[in-house]
Amino acid sequence: MEGESLHTPLHDWHAAHGGRMVDFAGWRMPIQYTSIIQEHTAVRNAVGVGDVSHMGRLRFEGPGAALFLDELLTRRITDMEPGQIRYSLVTNDEGGILDDVLVGHYHNSHGQPFFLVVVNAGNREKIVNWVQRHLTPERAQRPGQEVLFSDMSRLWAMITIQGPRALELLQPLVDVDLRAMGYYRGAQVRIPHPAAQRQGGIISRTGYTGEDGFELIIGAGIAVGIWEVLLEMGRQLGALPTGLGARDTLRLEAGMPLYGHELSEKINPFQAGLGFACHLSGSDFPGREALLRIQSAPLDIVRIGLEMPAGSRPARESYPILSAGEKIGAVTSGTHSPTLGKPIAMGYVPPQFAAPGTELQIDVRGRLEPAKVVELPFYRRPRPAAQKSKK
Repeated sequence: MEGESLHTPLHDWHAAHGGRMVDFAGWRMPIQYTSIIQEHTAVRNAVGVGDVSHMGRLRFEGPGAALFLDELLTRRITDMEPGQIRYSLVTNDEGGILDDVLVGHYHNSHGQPFFLVVVNAGNREKIVNWVQRHLTPERAQRPGQEVLFSDMSRLWAMITIQGPRALELLQPLVDVDLRAMGYYRGAQVRIPHPAAQRQGGIISRTGYTGEDGFELIIGAGIAVGIWEVLLEMGRQLGALPTGLGARDTLRLEAGMPLYGHELSEKINPFQAGLGFACHLSGSDFPGREALLRIQSAPLDIVRIGLEMPAGSRPARESYPILSAGEKIGAVTSGTHSPTLGKPIAMGYVPPQFAAPGTELQIDVRGRLEPAKVVELPFYRRPRPAAQKSKK
């Protein structure tokens, strides 16, 4: 019914196993099972298993799929190798960010290439409409450049396996060598376990936590079985189910922007520090001309990281950022960092206040708390050579 929250294939399991359910981006999702700190710590020290089936998964295939995505996204797609994944943006005609996405290049069972674009849950309908606006029948059926577009979001589930023991947990379930899989790489896999019911899936070495880990896309019908197998196998590794609360504290420690907070249609990629995701030469996508103009002009605001002393009250979204008592910006995300033991935040300020070491203040409910600009990310794990980014 209209107005009711959507349920992922794992919803009933969450509700039956202590998940504290909340409405998020139109979905009924678990915010936590035990405590956010406990789940956060499990990901940092062992492995956490999370449900992100609310994310949108859009499939593009046909001989013109790569070229069409080149015409839609800010990052070049036509030169992607099979198994490669890229972070990209969707921008409006003014250069504002409609969404940030991951694009994966795969092959189907007949050896034909297709592209999978993972979009934020709250933006799925907006991006689907944006695709349909640009993929007109004339464009979709252009001879030799045909494109078939499908929204697979409700047919598939998506599970994250994140943490230093993620590979150890997941390897027995799939038929590919995960150690040989680079960061931002993916593959179609078989899952030789009865719970998979002879089905396979798509696995990628990606995530939103700052840790090593993987994201597994599988059919909705086998989601509960695979989820339970992962938690049972992971018990001796310290695995815990993780909710959206820990997902948010983890991504904030990793300095990763979140749509609706650090990213919006009023923010452009250069303000957000995402200029690397914009290929402005040799391509033509919505917003390109605007971004060329923006790139050549001084920035008015930039995204920064802020640390506050241990014991300070955490900053929250929209709290004012001040310099010498004058408001210069606002917090977009803030929390207490379980790993660092102090409050951290991200926000936007004019560039002259963005240098690491700059002393600022945050108005926390009428009380000015000291804050220092620091380089992002707040937390960085050591990355083995085998996991170097192949973006």
